Amino acid sequence: MFFSPLEQFQILPFLSFGAGLFDFSITNALITTGLGLGFFLFTYYCISIYGLNCFPGRWQLILESLYISTAGLVWDSVGPQGQKYFPFLFAIFSFILISNVSGLVPYSFTITSHLIQTMVLALTVFVGVILICASTHGFHMLSLFLPGGTSIVLAFLLVPIEIVSYIFKPLSLAVRLFANMMAGHTLLKVIAGFAWAMMGSGGLLLVAHIVPLAVLVILFGLELAVALIQAYVFTILSCIYINDAIVLH
Repeated sequence: MFFSPLEQFQILPFLSFGAGLFDFSITNALITTGLGLGFFLFTYYCISIYGLNCFPGRWQLILESLYISTAGLVWDSVGPQGQKYFPFLFAIFSFILISNVSGLVPYSFTITSHLIQTMVLALTVFVGVILICASTHGFHMLSLFLPGGTSIVLAFLLVPIEIVSYIFKPLSLAVRLFANMMAGHTLLKVIAGFAWAMMGSGGLLLVAHIVPLAVLVILFGLELAVALIQAYVFTILSCIYINDAIVLH
């Protein structure tokens, strides 16, 4: 039986309860988020307790590579003044990467394929950027919306444009991650459903279903690369926004 490729994005309650207008139901999205956060915290807690080996194993090499790559990214994008924000950026990168990769496991749930989840992450970064900019520059941060040397006449046109573009930064950050993850998972489900339908038809189609299966394997590898790239893109854009807040670009 062929199911809709959008069924994998349904938020299903396992335990429903609420109080008035508030819903405190335990859903598959909540469980997946908790597992992602738990895996991240447990992994680095074990490292902090047991330390690192002089002869690293496979997992330690992966974690060290992620750590060094994120540290280099923050250094190149923000500079030495941005190193104090490294723990936050590393947590964002690790959580998005874990959420993206875990969504590729069959019968799992991809929380980053929902706009509400990516919007929460983007707004967290955006609010942090505003606080950094306000604490660093005070009221001078309003110069972000008025480029230097702008005449009074052009200011009435440029200031609203700059304000709108600044407000849409978190939206673009959230939509970019949400759209890429949702599109990739939908395509995988469509190809898998197509191969399953061909296999169930029998005859020559049973033999020919190997072709969409081969395409599915290739797409799975590409989707794995997209999961890593999107976590990287989200982090580097966050670094750019923080750098703009510090130097007031």
